[in-house]
Amino acid sequence: MEIKEYDVVVIGGGAAGLMAAGTAAVGGKRVLLLEKMEKTGRKVRISGKGRCNLTNVCSDEEFFAKIQNGAGFLNFAYTQFTNRALIRFMERKGVKLTTERGGRVFPTSGKAWDIAQALVDWCREESVMVECNAKVEALNVIAGKVRSVSYTNARGYLRKVETPAVILATGGASYPATGSTGDGYKIAHSVGHTIVPVRPSLVPLETSYEEAKFMAGLLLKNVQVELLVDGEVVQSEFGEMLFSKRGVEGAVVLRVSRKAVDALIDEKRVELNIDLKHAMTHDELRERILREIAEQPATLTVGELLRKIMPRELVVPMAKAIGAHAKHSVGELKEDKVERLTSALKSFRIPISDYRPFEEAIVTAGGVELSEINPHTLESLKVKGLYFAGEVMDIDANTGGYNLQIAFSTGRLAGQLKTQN
Repeated sequence: MEIKEYDVVVIGGGAAGLMAAGTAAVGGKRVLLLEKMEKTGRKVRISGKGRCNLTNVCSDEEFFAKIQNGAGFLNFAYTQFTNRALIRFMERKGVKLTTERGGRVFPTSGKAWDIAQALVDWCREESVMVECNAKVEALNVIAGKVRSVSYTNARGYLRKVETPAVILATGGASYPATGSTGDGYKIAHSVGHTIVPVRPSLVPLETSYEEAKFMAGLLLKNVQVELLVDGEVVQSEFGEMLFSKRGVEGAVVLRVSRKAVDALIDEKRVELNIDLKHAMTHDELRERILREIAEQPATLTVGELLRKIMPRELVVPMAKAIGAHAKHSVGELKEDKVERLTSALKSFRIPISDYRPFEEAIVTAGGVELSEINPHTLESLKVKGLYFAGEVMDIDANTGGYNLQIAFSTGRLAGQLKTQN
């Protein structure tokens, strides 16, 4: 078995791994980056629907408010390499950036490939040795210290690399086709780390609502959505949501999905409460409905009335919700049904029955227990010379560029290879 020696081995060639490898190389280290797929940066290349939402230009306070888990732990890493620092870094690497709605930062070209390629080129310029199609078999620890890494190369041969430092940046379990299949959890667990149970986050949700079949393809804009768990509001979001054949998705749904997933795992009752007319009060909406009825001919049907105040996909579900038939005359809409219609538009409840699998999740919740990692170095508190970066740790955030920023900030800090006392 061939044995080589490096100052540091980075396991995983995604955003965190590339940043860690390049940073370590700039610091004068001999770096080997092992990537099990045929090329590095695969998840970066498809992120943001192929556009790569690199980061967000929000304030530090707003940034930490978007962290679902691990905000306190992340504080040091982020302040060492903020969104402003990341933007400057990418621009120095020749990537022009554009800030869009919600403070989201994208490459001006609209191509995620540019971000990934800039990172790969940087690593090459700094003499990082990159080996793809390399599957790590074992992290070898002796007397509580990293000693070597064993891996199988592209030809199927077992190789051993002696090193005093390893940076584990294997990602989570979301988008497994890009190589994120949970390998890092197994490696960390094999050397004594606790793994917080992993589950999908930023993931579409499924519904048992019978009338949802009429609503497939319906995109709702500017709606207020509350996540209810056992009847209690636990999160409220404003924006867009989309009804699909399987259930609901879109920015608002993704943002509430983490708490929804946890509640479903705990077998709690989960619902979405949608305010379809957020810009109007209950009384204003009721008056508008009454005015529409008064101004229309008596031959107007309930369905035609509903079509004037909502998308056609909602007509049948809403008629059923108020106990009316879409083909009947509006004359049937007595005061009680007008009130029910008003209430239904202001509080349209959708039961959530399940969540979609990791293949459709943007990030992974759970991972290596944060209390076992030094937040000022990202070195393991259990194994000297073992560092962590990115999604393999139990840190995740909302959509909007925050998760990639976490990957880059932690990759930067881990790559500095600071050691604990």
